[in-house]
Amino acid sequence: MEEIYKQQPSNCIKVVLFGPECTGKTILAKQLAAYYDTLWVPEYSRIYAEQKAANNQVLTKMDVLPIARGQIALENKLASQVKELLICDTDLLETKVYSENYYNGYVPRKLDKFAIENQYDLYFLTNIDVPWEADGIRDKPNEREHMFNAFRNALIANKRPYVLLKGNKKVRLEEAVKHIDKLIKNKDGI
Repeated sequence: MEEIYKQQPSNCIKVVLFGPECTGKTILAKQLAAYYDTLWVPEYSRIYAEQKAANNQVLTKMDVLPIARGQIALENKLASQVKELLICDTDLLETKVYSENYYNGYVPRKLDKFAIENQYDLYFLTNIDVPWEADGIRDKPNEREHMFNAFRNALIANKRPYVLLKGNKKVRLEEAVKHIDKLIKNKDGI
């Protein structure tokens, strides 16, 4: 049963957009997917939260594992459809950081295990230097710095390779492309 949280084998390069809410991850995921003519994995927690909100419900700690299952299922499905590169709008490590911070340190054992075991080629940590925008789901405008530090600390603690992205959309896209191009060249042995 725990296998449902595990990445399926894939030969594609996987990069993750990682960071607090409202820092441009989804916009950049779409830009990168268009630039490289590939697929991007949406943030399942947003889909899940929007469904709950439509029924006047809020997320609770009981939703953490269903969100993790949905996220990795989307990733595995899309990874099987690409050859070279998959852009992930989030991963289970991000789900773990949110769970820790929203539910007083609560992290289900299964999530903790696979957040650490699942591997990616590179993380792009998105800075909080863009305006926060309310959208009905986002809810921590005054905790951006705290959340940014929690995400950065998770990358460091788990020894994940990452690049900090700052600036406007154009600058972030250019920086991300530069690093992804290096990954592709290294994979192709160029």
